[in-house]
Amino acid sequence: MAAKIIAVCTSEKKETKKINVGDACLKENYGIAGDAHSSQYTHRQISLLAVESISKMRDMGLNVNPGDFAENLTTEGIDLVSLPVGANISIGEKVVLEITQIGKECHTRCAIYYQAGDCIMPKEGIFARVLTGGRVKIMDKIEII
Repeated sequence: MAAKIIAVCTSEKKETKKINVGDACLKENYGIAGDAHSSQYTHRQISLLAVESISKMRDMGLNVNPGDFAENLTTEGIDLVSLPVGANISIGEKVVLEITQIGKECHTRCAIYYQAGDCIMPKEGIFARVLTGGRVKIMDKIEII
């Protein structure tokens, strides 16, 4: 199975769930136009989480979906956490991302943590910088380059 994008999510405010908008424009060295987490001053311009990780939380009885962990891109068929920092991935026809961070420190416990006693984003979410911008949409192919 080829790796692909299954959700493209944004939010106007930080610390909220993101909404699947289906497609978005990724700007070089910035992130998604209109997303609260985008900035040229961060190495975490785009966040990615595998649907396989979301399924683990569903198996714990939670009703969670793409965007609920505040990830920008929900993927399928690629082992995100095995990618080393510095690796590049291409998405669709043009976009290139550089992996900049695996996991994150949670300074405050989110609602999902309180519901399940755990959250996957700190361990299984990854972050990237946009090297080459362009449009990303659901079903775009992902390749390690």
